Amino acid sequence: MPPPKKHDRNRKNNSRKKPNRSFSQNPRPAKPAKPGPVHEKPEVEGMRLNKYVAHSGICSRRQAADHVKNGLVTVNGEVERSPGYQVQEGDEIRFKGELIQPEERKVYLLLNKPRGYITTTSDDRGRKTVLDLVSDKVPERIFPVGRLDRETTGLLLLTNDGDLAKKLAHPSHEIKKFYQVTLDKNVTPEHIEAIRQGLELEDGPTPVDGVDYLRGGKKNEVGIEIHIGRNRIVRRIFEHLGYEVKRLDRSYYAGLTKKDLPRGFSRHLTEREIIMLKHFI
Repeated sequence: MPPPKKHDRNRKNNSRKKPNRSFSQNPRPAKPAKPGPVHEKPEVEGMRLNKYVAHSGICSRRQAADHVKNGLVTVNGEVERSPGYQVQEGDEIRFKGELIQPEERKVYLLLNKPRGYITTTSDDRGRKTVLDLVSDKVPERIFPVGRLDRETTGLLLLTNDGDLAKKLAHPSHEIKKFYQVTLDKNVTPEHIEAIRQGLELEDGPTPVDGVDYLRGGKKNEVGIEIHIGRNRIVRRIFEHLGYEVKRLDRSYYAGLTKKDLPRGFSRHLTEREIIMLKHFI
């Protein structure tokens, strides 16, 4: 039989491979590239008001729309409640009385969140927030994408890119997240299978993308991969079956891993990672 033609071999080598979802290790991160913020000067003329607010580094665009509707945003001294208001050159826009402007520099910061910090930009009760861990990293105002509850550790993305935050948070994009869970007792094989098949919780069906014992771990250590983003969903899955979650750590988020990122530390995404994130969805 004659050897395959060169272009046939190339086609075979370039065929798309399925991602490795082994519960024994994190998916392989993107090859490192030079890190740093991305400079993008936004066009203000004709920009929707909620997009303008989001690009000012306050929140995501969806949250910005709620802020506008709730009367927290003024345009030229008047409350404007329409998120679709078209911003004009020279408009003075304030959020809670403070003058805001879209950030000219996009910032993408990956944090390995420790326990005891809440995922918000501020707290009326004076509790520690994730911004306390990165306040010395960037002068721009950034906000967390999604939430990890106070006792959950692991990967959290912080940015001032409202468009990307909106896309990552939208359920239609099914962003993958991997959690390592330590329970108060051994998890039975029957319960592993029940989770794999999908539980019915009080707020509806709960599909998972994968679940199994961690390779080399104990029977009370489980890895679970999900794309749904409902509140406290991983904890509620195990609580529904009578377990108490002792430790919960997110080790994979939207193609990003914790490789070389110790707990409590953060780093800028590389240019390659930013491109990957924007095309990941």
